[in-house]
Amino acid sequence: MQCNVLNGESLPKLLMPLHRSSGRWQLGLGLSLLTTLLWGVLPIALTIALQSLDAYTLTWFRFLVSFCLLTIYLAASHRLPNLRNLSAQLWSLLAVATGFLALNYLLFLQGLIRTSPATGGVFNQLSSTLMGLGALVIFKERYTPRQWVGLSVLCAGMALFFQEQLRILVSQTDRYLLGGGLLVVASIAWATYALAQKQLLQRLPSSAIMLVIYGGSALLFTPIAVPQKILTLTAFQWAILLFCSLNTLVAYGAFAEALDHLNASRVSAVISLTPIVTIISVLALSLLFPELKISHQLSVLAMVGAVLVVVGSMTIAVSKTQPSKTD
Repeated sequence: MQCNVLNGESLPKLLMPLHRSSGRWQLGLGLSLLTTLLWGVLPIALTIALQSLDAYTLTWFRFLVSFCLLTIYLAASHRLPNLRNLSAQLWSLLAVATGFLALNYLLFLQGLIRTSPATGGVFNQLSSTLMGLGALVIFKERYTPRQWVGLSVLCAGMALFFQEQLRILVSQTDRYLLGGGLLVVASIAWATYALAQKQLLQRLPSSAIMLVIYGGSALLFTPIAVPQKILTLTAFQWAILLFCSLNTLVAYGAFAEALDHLNASRVSAVISLTPIVTIISVLALSLLFPELKISHQLSVLAMVGAVLVVVGSMTIAVSKTQPSKTD
């Protein structure tokens, strides 16, 4: 039984059936690629933003701007959701999604402060991998033999591509190791959020889910944010801050819609390309703005690994998935 939350109809209190994708995989793939592009350049922008703002204020502002802009858009299009009749089960799941995404944002920034955008890219891979494996267990999604081969190629590519960064990470100071640990926990938090988001799509439109998550997360950070710091930013720093905020709105909107049209395991395969985008962006900035002194040494093995990651990811994404065990 389906129910329309936008019209305020009551929701069933029985256990919700698991979410099933719409089958419009081309749309889901396109939205996943857009998410990948935006998330790929985000660590660089966040690193710059953290030079002028603390992690709490930066996170608060990103969620607040996303909430306000999404509210304005939904109000203008007469699509503001009526959330008064949501069941306790749905509110609990929304709380899980909100709390874990907020935790991911904070811990990722704390890890980024202690490491680098490249290292953040390493551990972003853990997020998508955990989401994909979780989808196989929770949503009973199934890989075809071709997709399992693609996953193997992807893992081999990741090992080659990140072997230098991982070696540096292990050999660095305690500060670097602490940053790596925070990034691992951030990845676990993000995977938990993503799987909760996937299930929420069974009953709620993605816009309603993200509205609650953005608003709830902004409230969580309000007591510890320092808005006065934002008033002291330069024009360039404001531009970076606004880009980070708009990135949040557009990327997570595209990600939520992608989950509605494509299996979570396949979405995770596409967004595994994110660190490749990060590295390419770092290389481009190094060439265009050498004064930034961004490290961009890549070995031949790392480049081979990058190619394998792309091939493996796309093999999983474009291959048709077998029917789930419950279909």
